[in-house]
Amino acid sequence: MTTHAARLLETAGHPRATLAGCGTTANGVAMQSGLSQSPSSGAESNGAVDGRWFRSVLGHFATGVVAITSIDPDTGEPCGLAANSFTSVSLDPPLVAFCVAHSSTSWPRLRAASTQTINVLAEHQQPVCAALAGRGGDKFAGLDWTVSPGGNPVIEESLAWIDCSIEAEHPAGDHVIVVARVHRLGVHGDGGPLLFFRGGYGRFHA
Repeated sequence: MTTHAARLLETAGHPRATLAGCGTTANGVAMQSGLSQSPSSGAESNGAVDGRWFRSVLGHFATGVVAITSIDPDTGEPCGLAANSFTSVSLDPPLVAFCVAHSSTSWPRLRAASTQTINVLAEHQQPVCAALAGRGGDKFAGLDWTVSPGGNPVIEESLAWIDCSIEAEHPAGDHVIVVARVHRLGVHGDGGPLLFFRGGYGRFHA
């Protein structure tokens, strides 16, 4: 799921609106995938899994959304990307992980920095996700941010921030799994998280 989701968030254009549900997620787009809802393995005649069916099925797993930021050591400018392929890995030592597509143009700039900061996005921050998921241009134009103890952007009104550094990278298909060691972290805002579910954005109400 995680590798697929990261690729979705790298695509340009995020016109989807969000609606609040009671204990559920909801969004303003048609939820039908155009695929049969009857049980199916998604396997093609040659035994391979159909990519469209793979995306449709794994899209039923709701995730949060994070913005991964740093300062480009070559330009001194902020850089970042959006992903929902984020998870905690270990308590001792403190490790987290996220997945990035090999085609990402932002990751080489982030990777070159000595530290990276993971921002957990709040339910109203879909525009932040859209800005950082786009390709080219100044992704931070119009975004308010402060500096983390590690020296990276902490986006205003994000729920939490995590300063980390790359511990290991594991190639996995068309993505790379990045394991990062946590150095500092904290809660930055209040409210609910931004969620990604079945190709749209939503929010959670307990």
